[in-house]
Amino acid sequence: MKSWLRANKGFVAFLLLFGIFRTAVADWNPIPSGSMHPNLLEGDVVFVNRLAFDLKLPLTDVVLARLGDPQRGDVVTFASPRDGTRLIKRVVALPGDVVEMRNERLFINGRGASYALLGHTLEPIAGQLAPALRLSETLGGRVHDIQVVPQIDAARNFGPVTIPADQFLMLGDNRDNSADSRFIGLVPRNLLIGRAVRVLVSADYQGNWMPRTERFGMKLH
Repeated sequence: MKSWLRANKGFVAFLLLFGIFRTAVADWNPIPSGSMHPNLLEGDVVFVNRLAFDLKLPLTDVVLARLGDPQRGDVVTFASPRDGTRLIKRVVALPGDVVEMRNERLFINGRGASYALLGHTLEPIAGQLAPALRLSETLGGRVHDIQVVPQIDAARNFGPVTIPADQFLMLGDNRDNSADSRFIGLVPRNLLIGRAVRVLVSADYQGNWMPRTERFGMKLH
């Protein structure tokens, strides 16, 4: 073993530095599902800034210092409080907020989000295509696109809920087809991984595997 380490010390050093970089500085996250349609597609790989919220001890989840706090509208990666699976969703409600959803419309501290129709599309649901609406949502001064699928059974109402300290409510942009805080609960701050900044690369892995070059480097909103 010692002789192998001596012969491969450069490779071992590279792996160590690579591990430190991915667990403490920056990471990338493949998108496996459609829960963030229309903004993220299956086959996208997003760049994640791990220093957006916390400085962590390399190769661990031990927080050394807080560097920032999530803002409403951020797209973030985190470990599911239910089973530890890595997820990517949008921050909708912050600590101290009172949030509710009434027939798909979000209300934060008594103020309703505003919506505008962008167009129509089809969403794959259980092997079939269901009609879907794409909307712009203005929430707390930030605008992003979402998608709803009116014909399927979905959790379109909840709350009001007051968000406790150091917890966040996360929703997928594909509102009727996302296992988010409506199902997994609120997300404690210590489970946050980082802020998703942009799409690094993208390929149509459900189709012909062709690269979607128009998405390379696309900034997330």
